[in-house]
Amino acid sequence: MSFKPANHIQDLQYFGEFGGVNPSISDSSTYTFLSAKTMFDTFEGNADGCYLYSRHSSPSNLYLGEALAAMEGTETANVSASGMGAITPVILQLCDAGDHIVSSRTIYGGTYAFLKNFTTKFNIETSFVDITNLERVEAAITKNTKVLYCESVSNPLLEVADIQGLNAIAKRHNLKLVVDNTFSPLSISPAKLGADVVIHSLTKFINGSSDTVGGVVCGTQEFIDQLRNVNDGACMLLGSTMDSLRSASVLKNLRTLHIRMQQHSFNAQYLAEKFEEDGLKTVYPGLASHPSHEIFKSMMNEKYGFGGMLTIDIGSLDKANALMEMMQDQNLGYLAVSLGFYKTLFSAPGSSTSSEIPEDEQKAMGLSDGLIRFSIGLDADIERTYQMMRRCMEDLNILNNASVLV
Repeated sequence: MSFKPANHIQDLQYFGEFGGVNPSISDSSTYTFLSAKTMFDTFEGNADGCYLYSRHSSPSNLYLGEALAAMEGTETANVSASGMGAITPVILQLCDAGDHIVSSRTIYGGTYAFLKNFTTKFNIETSFVDITNLERVEAAITKNTKVLYCESVSNPLLEVADIQGLNAIAKRHNLKLVVDNTFSPLSISPAKLGADVVIHSLTKFINGSSDTVGGVVCGTQEFIDQLRNVNDGACMLLGSTMDSLRSASVLKNLRTLHIRMQQHSFNAQYLAEKFEEDGLKTVYPGLASHPSHEIFKSMMNEKYGFGGMLTIDIGSLDKANALMEMMQDQNLGYLAVSLGFYKTLFSAPGSSTSSEIPEDEQKAMGLSDGLIRFSIGLDADIERTYQMMRRCMEDLNILNNASVLV
């Protein structure tokens, strides 16, 4: 694929007002005008380059949005105060009362709860399907369906969406294809594969330092303008605005994303191969055993690998908790939710990030108590990390072939 998303970020040039290599942070909630007419025009959205009030927009937020749009290859983008602050306005902007959504069954627990429990208050219904089965996806579409929703790589089961195949279905039925690309920034470029809207939780890999919560919606200028409309724009009226100081911080971290994703992916690929060799039930898109390995390969920007997320299933929640606690004691990572940090993070999603999904539905989708989700860190010596993790598994009698420990 000729599209090189990191180059698009690198080629952006922002100067601060005094010539700084970083753009100046706009630390203001409101902005002054030399004429009342300009204020009126700005409020109506007709004065390009003018700012009125930072809930509407700010220079810092626009800098970050422009960089993220360049990364995803969309016309523009709107940043928000959280990932959910990006997801929820998109759904509410695209759907009216009586409309219907077809969504992947394995998605972030907060998104699932919003689609399952919250949107019903507005008479918006959602059907959850196996997103890897295109026939089932198409069969779930009704005359009221408006949105096809998925994650490029799903949380937490790491199912891979065939975005090109889903795009073909969406186009046949005049649907908007909305893709959450949080797990695979740079590795997959959904807009280039047909997605109408691309969403990220900036909290994760894009920021990379677990010190900021944020989100972004990447799309056409027309759609982002709709979200920002002062009369009926969901982003504007719901008010989940990102703070300018945080925008500036994320923008600085975004510049190293290409380097970090290569290391995250390299380390995750190494560990996944080792875990699978040890007989552990391992899921990682970079393994040939992954059901959608070839689909991911067909979509990926190869340089950035298969991402930093993997799972292993060790059979029970007790074993999973014991292993995670031991790995944390050995300074191999942190028992924590979220992902994209420089240290490895691990959690049992059934009792944490996916706890909003009822137990019977967790079982139906294959989310077991013993599943551990890993966000693999930036370790410089991944072989050493593996050996230490393996010793923890050996101590807990998790590995059947324990005698081969080096």
